[in-house]
Amino acid sequence: MADDWRTPETDALIDALLRLEDADEAGRFLRDLCTLGELRDLTQRWAVVRLLDSGMHYAEISRETGASTATITRIASWLHHGEGGYRLMLERTRGDDPGATADAAGSTASDAGR
Repeated sequence: MADDWRTPETDALIDALLRLEDADEAGRFLRDLCTLGELRDLTQRWAVVRLLDSGMHYAEISRETGASTATITRIASWLHHGEGGYRLMLERTRGDDPGATADAAGSTASDAGR
């Protein structure tokens, strides 16, 4: 079943995240919740998403972030065929990213891998 990951515990975590009021609270909560390794992994994944969206090639993303090409491929798959969360956050944060360009909005991960 596709929604097996949605448990009452997962819903409680989502509810907690929705109650965070600002970046400071979010940072403090994530630091308490996650190990440094988990935070680095999450940070790396989000960097990969943004770089895929900008049209960067997989090999370049791997060099810049340290992510394996297998990880980048998996993230690209979720970017295009997942729940839509990556795309939603890319759209919501596009104006916040000084490296974002108007061209990045039309980029696709399949283009990035070529």
